[in-house]
Amino acid sequence: MEVYNDQYIGGRWRPSVGDGVITVINPATEDSLAVVPAGSAADIDSAATAARAAQRTWGATDPGTRLIHLKAIHEGLVARRHEIADTMTAELGVPIGFSTEIQTGLPIAVADSYVEILADYEFTEKVGNSTVYHEPAGVVGAITPWNYPLHQIVAKVVPALAAGCTVVLKPAENTPLVARLFARIVHEAALPAGVFNLVTGLGSEAGTALAGHPQVELLSFTGSTAVGRSIAELAGRDIKRVALELGGKSANVVLPGADLATAVTVNMAYIFSNSGQSCNAWSRLLVHQDQYEEAVTLAAEAASTYVPGDPTDPETLIGPVVSARRRDRVRGYIQLGLDAGARLVTGGVEAPANCERGFYVRPTVLADVTPDMTVAQEEIFGPVLCVLAYRDPEHALALANGTAYGLAGGVWAADEQSAIAFARRMDTGQVHINGGRFNPQAPFGGYKNSGVGRELGRQGLEEFLRTKSLQF
Repeated sequence: MEVYNDQYIGGRWRPSVGDGVITVINPATEDSLAVVPAGSAADIDSAATAARAAQRTWGATDPGTRLIHLKAIHEGLVARRHEIADTMTAELGVPIGFSTEIQTGLPIAVADSYVEILADYEFTEKVGNSTVYHEPAGVVGAITPWNYPLHQIVAKVVPALAAGCTVVLKPAENTPLVARLFARIVHEAALPAGVFNLVTGLGSEAGTALAGHPQVELLSFTGSTAVGRSIAELAGRDIKRVALELGGKSANVVLPGADLATAVTVNMAYIFSNSGQSCNAWSRLLVHQDQYEEAVTLAAEAASTYVPGDPTDPETLIGPVVSARRRDRVRGYIQLGLDAGARLVTGGVEAPANCERGFYVRPTVLADVTPDMTVAQEEIFGPVLCVLAYRDPEHALALANGTAYGLAGGVWAADEQSAIAFARRMDTGQVHINGGRFNPQAPFGGYKNSGVGRELGRQGLEEFLRTKSLQF
């Protein structure tokens, strides 16, 4: 087991000021993987001070210089892709196939997209008798989650660096090892000291200190809506800008005439991949009442292919959830659904067969779910699908929009125009039409309690810019 006692601050690894530690657990085996420091407010202060000292020089560099460093980061990610995948499988429990293709491949694609965006981005424009400058927002505090640990780091840090900002990163305590690996990649990319800083720690101490630090000018957070709300309140005291990517309760709506079998099969991949620990997972399947029982049968058949197992086995499609606490929470939601009258189609609250150790949850399908049930309203964040029936498209729209969230969703229809028309009426930030693939260059973010701001693409870069106009 590796034991680390340092933070990456001011261009070098230095001993953590705080004396607390975090033990990283393998979710599949419950064995200890490593120990990292639980950084204190003093560590955050050192990192923010280093970032502030580097900000003006880094912000004044020309885009071409920043582009050289971004290319080096991308190349470092590619060179270490196998190490990255193995690390995330170990500390997150995600199957190695998904870890390689998505958990590693997606951030590599995102980093590459910002190389292309920065190469063509105009930071100055003429508007009438004014010249408008798009300038870096300043010191960025980035707080990232454990469910897509490297993707969320890259989606925040890389565009912030491209914009000319300096960064203090506080990764999730469950998955700090891939963050340390990213810090080594950044160090090898030879950024000036203080431009990027990493402090591992608990959200209650290090995260709170970062959100409230007076030298941080923009706070980018991904996590639960409850924590996001408190982060925003804390940042608001200093009138900091915030970008919040929060929870979701996304609906996948299958309209009459659509390919029901394909829609259900794809839905199962969306809800069971990453063990359901995706903010944009299609956790509600909405089907017309005339096709309801057929859809439930299809869901059960598709679910049977997701057998929990060893995440290091290339054949495994679903691994454990991240922690014992998460496992117990997800099982608690399943029981809440059953107690409220939902029908258990497959899965349940018992441990999966042959998974005596590890934080495993049975892939679960709940039918006869009504919109007033807790499982239909709250984010479960586990491998649990709720199937709801609707009477007509207007009823389907009401159900789709009938939660506090609005992050993502899907629409299936016999023709694309019908699907688009329905999707345009959904109160959500991103909708997949007839199974359209995720696009890492398109803006990602939510409506309502799913957050404010956007990540990815040009809009993701512009989150880290502020505008100044000079009139002539």
